[in-house]
Amino acid sequence: MADHDDPQQSPMSQGEELEVRSGSHGKGSKDRGHHERTVRFIYETFDQGMEDLTMKNVPGVEENGNIDGTRENAHASAFQRGNDSLEARASIKRLEFKRSRNYRRSLQFIDDTPDSQIDEDFGNFSPQTVGKLVSGSILRSTEGKQKDREDSREDEKEEGELAVPGGGKSRRRYRSRSLSQSSTDSYSTSSYTGSSSDEDEASPREKNQKNSKGSTDFCVKNISQSAFGRREIEIAEQEMPGIMALRKRAADDKPLKGAKIVGCTHINAQTAVLIETLVELGASVRWSACNIFSTQNEVAAALAEADHPIFAWRGESEEDFWWCIDKCINTENWQPNMILDDGGDATHLMLKKYPAMFKMIKGICEESVTGVHRLYQLSKAGKLTVPAMNVNDSVTKTMFDNLYSCRESIIDSLKRATDVMFGGKQVVVCGYGEVGKGCCQALKGLGCTVYVTEIDPVCALQACMDGFRVMKLSEVIRQVDILVTATGNKNVVTRDHMDKMKNGAIVCNMGHSNTEIDVESLNTPELVHEKKRRNNKNSLRTPDLTWEKVRSQVDHVLWPDGKRIILLAEGRLVNLSCSSVPSFVVSITSCTQALALIELFNAPAGRYKSDVYLLPKKMDEYVASLHLPTFDAHLTELSDEQAKYMGLNKAGPFKPNYYRY
Repeated sequence: MADHDDPQQSPMSQGEELEVRSGSHGKGSKDRGHHERTVRFIYETFDQGMEDLTMKNVPGVEENGNIDGTRENAHASAFQRGNDSLEARASIKRLEFKRSRNYRRSLQFIDDTPDSQIDEDFGNFSPQTVGKLVSGSILRSTEGKQKDREDSREDEKEEGELAVPGGGKSRRRYRSRSLSQSSTDSYSTSSYTGSSSDEDEASPREKNQKNSKGSTDFCVKNISQSAFGRREIEIAEQEMPGIMALRKRAADDKPLKGAKIVGCTHINAQTAVLIETLVELGASVRWSACNIFSTQNEVAAALAEADHPIFAWRGESEEDFWWCIDKCINTENWQPNMILDDGGDATHLMLKKYPAMFKMIKGICEESVTGVHRLYQLSKAGKLTVPAMNVNDSVTKTMFDNLYSCRESIIDSLKRATDVMFGGKQVVVCGYGEVGKGCCQALKGLGCTVYVTEIDPVCALQACMDGFRVMKLSEVIRQVDILVTATGNKNVVTRDHMDKMKNGAIVCNMGHSNTEIDVESLNTPELVHEKKRRNNKNSLRTPDLTWEKVRSQVDHVLWPDGKRIILLAEGRLVNLSCSSVPSFVVSITSCTQALALIELFNAPAGRYKSDVYLLPKKMDEYVASLHLPTFDAHLTELSDEQAKYMGLNKAGPFKPNYYRY
């Protein structure tokens, strides 16, 4: 029991020692002995608000702390004398009223420690038990006998609920910290149902699933989650005014009637709005994921339930990834004539595996840096036999998706995955394109010291003018806390770089390609043997390193000396693997993609040759105009004289194609 000479004394100052003695407590003390055992522990000062924990606010408890009518808690009241009571000072996990046969109510400290261990705790008291003491394991009332505890157990209310007279339950709930719902929910990314976990037992390819219409032309994680996915799609529609306006305006004309589109993009609630818009405009679609970690399983299920052929789930293997794309391309009684790609994987597979089919494509729409780079390579080599639209370098995609979206999603991704505090951290961002600019702005705004690496002198000069130090990665790698890649290149961060990083550093990728960070997945004995034969020690998948999975998309990579780095999404796109992107920005990109498909599909023969084209400026302006009503924005109109003076059409376009915003 705690000795307090003055119940009204002021709170203890920080560092003051609190003496707790455990000894004989009447008949229920059994063999604990008649001598006192004493422990001292250092105790931290609590806020004045802790005084509210005293029992004077609990119904049925008198102001002096005694619980009326309960002999069992006569000793417990000693813990509650005044504002200085041990109860008000100790860190209590949770409180709960319990009903028992012998007493109407009794206040006890509830803990995960089994009752059978309580006596052992008292008999084997040691400094290691101080943690339990503070958390309430030992500081519970011990007056009652073992039989009382057994009787109480029978009428015990569900853990975390407060029993009130009349048999009701209070609305407030308390949970054990070890079972906190928030702690488990935080592991799920971009998913309300937790279905986005990649740790399910069976591969979807091994399941036989049907939707409500009896169709089996899909492969998703769990079709039964479709209701949850439909709600997420409906939420996304509210934040995507542009694509919804385009759907409404063009629904009657069906500009994509006859189009058969193979899609390979991220599959989330925002992409689902685009897919259903294309179908509403007359297209037939088959869809797979461009990233093995970004699929929202419940959204994929909702699309499959709506009879759209979807082949994707979160946590695909590399084999599954290519199998899903192949299932979209090669199917009976369906010949694709359009490709909507993100990364160039669908284009690559069709060109390599189905060259005859590729020649019948009317157009390709590509939205990523990596995919556009591949298209230009094909065009230069004379292997591109169809026209392609470079959506990535359109103004609406470059400025809004790459800059504004990444500026918000990089912070969300790092927070969800690591709970990191940004203030004072040293960060290096590799690449100062639009994605890099957005990342740097966000990190600097939260108090980070940001370094930039660049190969382009123009982008490097922009970084300097924006207040960032431009350095080589090798010059800053030893001191940075967070490393972000945003180049679209390969081997930007090598094993040699990561060998030099400090313990606890975070490494992630914001570029599309998963080759920026040198992480090679060796999943088969044959590949492991081949890697050893080549004596390549640059990969993180080597015998000298240990991988620890912390949670979904978060891994610790341990070095032999005990150093560890935190790798997010295995080097893949972190904002769509560990969080999500703003729906409004995706609406802008989706409108651009839809208009590019409409333009290529309906263009007369000869307008577009087998080359890569930028989206016409007029379409960029139209996409922007669809989103202005959301902000209640009102455009100024040119007079005839002003339009003549500038040499412009009053309806636009207002800038030449070479103009850079």
